[in-house]
Amino acid sequence: MKAKKHLGQHFLTSKAALRDIIKAANVQPEDTVLEIGPGKGVLTRALLETGARVVAVETDADMIDVLEESFAEEIALGKLTLIESDMLEIPLTTDTFTEWGFTAYKVVANIPYYITGELLRRFLTAEVQPQSMTVLVQKEVAERIAKSKKETVLSLSVKAYGHPRYVASVPARYFSPSPKVDSAVLHISNISRTRLEHVGEERFFKVVKAGFTSKRKKLINNLSSFGSKDELHKTLSGLGLSENVRPEDVRLEEWQKLSSELR
Repeated sequence: MKAKKHLGQHFLTSKAALRDIIKAANVQPEDTVLEIGPGKGVLTRALLETGARVVAVETDADMIDVLEESFAEEIALGKLTLIESDMLEIPLTTDTFTEWGFTAYKVVANIPYYITGELLRRFLTAEVQPQSMTVLVQKEVAERIAKSKKETVLSLSVKAYGHPRYVASVPARYFSPSPKVDSAVLHISNISRTRLEHVGEERFFKVVKAGFTSKRKKLINNLSSFGSKDELHKTLSGLGLSENVRPEDVRLEEWQKLSSELR
């Protein structure tokens, strides 16, 4: 089977990368793993070898045929469930997971680059959140989320719900066909809404998105809709932030406090 460019398919070929993913995900025999875009099933096989139950969502009908043939025994035994669908169109609600037969799960996936941000957002804000996410993403994205000292809306969104960790780099040559850039294993643990309980999700993201309206501008200018310059200066000063601070230099805890204190 040839990879389909419009689906962003790049099949992982590295056993070392597979080991890094499985180790980071800490998959146990009693776990249920939701895999997105299993493709030919290389990662699926590694997940099944842990003894966990795997539910794999694949949008490519041709790949479904390949998987059904390759994993006929596992499917018959109930160890693997294949769902032919687009993960972006499945509502991540209690009803969906009840229908699937589980509510506690871990996400493990080789995610197409072009839907990385949307998939992370959907799962982190889902009605039924995963216990953890271990995903192969573009290296630059993983660094921005878990390594960079400069924040973005994406990095703050991830940190608001969980603890991101950069696990390992995965060179482009470890895929077939090789993408134009390197990838990395990103692990997000301790996923919950507790960090935003006292602020509220809607309020927090309203303030963050306003703060990043123009990344090159000072934060105080981007937040002009929340008060006068004097009021904003007083609020920033109370949090130990300079009136010249830019949004990328403000940490998660400071955004949480800003969201609480701005009128």
